[in-house]
Amino acid sequence: MSQHSSAGWFPDPFGRHEHRYWDGYQWTEHVGSAGTQAVDAPTPAMPLPTATHANQPTGQAGTSTPVDKGVQRQVRKLGVADAARAGGGTLFTEPLLVVNQKAKLFERKAEYSVFNQHGRKVGGVRQFGSSMSRMAVGRDNATKRFQIVDEAGRPILTLTRPATVLKSTVSVMREDGTHVGQIVQENFGVLASVLGGRFNVRFRMEADGETLGTINAESWQAWDFSIQDPHGSEIARITKTWAGFSKEMFTKADNYVLQMHRSLEDPLLTLVVSAALAVDTVLKQDGDNRRGR
Repeated sequence: MSQHSSAGWFPDPFGRHEHRYWDGYQWTEHVGSAGTQAVDAPTPAMPLPTATHANQPTGQAGTSTPVDKGVQRQVRKLGVADAARAGGGTLFTEPLLVVNQKAKLFERKAEYSVFNQHGRKVGGVRQFGSSMSRMAVGRDNATKRFQIVDEAGRPILTLTRPATVLKSTVSVMREDGTHVGQIVQENFGVLASVLGGRFNVRFRMEADGETLGTINAESWQAWDFSIQDPHGSEIARITKTWAGFSKEMFTKADNYVLQMHRSLEDPLLTLVVSAALAVDTVLKQDGDNRRGR
C-alpha cells in the first residue's frame, strides 16, 4: 500500500483476516472478519524467503525435485522451450512459467501449480477469503484475493481484485505489506467481435503513478495475451494451452504458459508474473461464458 493512499479498511495482505486497517502510512493491528473486529499485529504469518534460499536453484538438473512430464509435453507442443536460457528455479528467475489449474468438478476456490519449462514446481497460487460482495454482484465479479507462494508454500505476494461490475483493478502487494503496483483494465471488450478487435480486453501495469506496460488480449475471448512495454514492443506472452480432454470438457481448469522474451526488473517483473498467475481468475471476467473457444 502506497504511503499516499488514504486511510481505510482493506483486504488483509497477510491472509489471516478478511480486512485490516491501513492508517495512511502503515498496516495496523486492527482487523475484522465476519463483522467482528479484533487485534492482531501486522507481522507475516510465515517467514519470508531469505536471500540465501532465493539464490539456491531448486529446479536444476541433479536435484531431487519431482518432474511433471505432462508439463514437459505442454512446453514441447507449444514449441517455446529455450534450453539456452537457464532459470534460477524460482518464480522470478525462470524465463518460462507453466501455470496449471487444479481440476475440480465443483470449484469454490481456485488453486494453481506453477512449473518451470523442465516440469519442476517453482510455486503456486491459492485463493483465500470470502466476500459479502458475492451476493450483490455475483460469484465471478465478487472480490477475489489470491496468495502467491514459492515452491515450499511460503507466501510471496497477495493479489486483490475488489468487487467489480465492468472493469477490473488488481492490487499487487508483497507479503511484508509493501505495495508493488496495480493492473488496471482499460476497456470492456464487448464489441470486439463486431469491430475487428478494436475493443479487445486491455490492461495497463502501473506503479507509483507510472505506466510500465500493457497486457493486450489478442481476441475478444481473452485467451492469449501480448505483454508490451510502453513503446509497444512485446516483452512477454501469455498463451493458453490444451489442458486435456477431461479437464476441458468437464471442469473449469485452464493451463497457461508465460514466456518472457528478456530479463525484466522490478516492479515490472513482479507485475508481469502476477498477471500470468492471475490471468484466468482476476483478469478475465465472465470466464464461464468464454469457454467455447
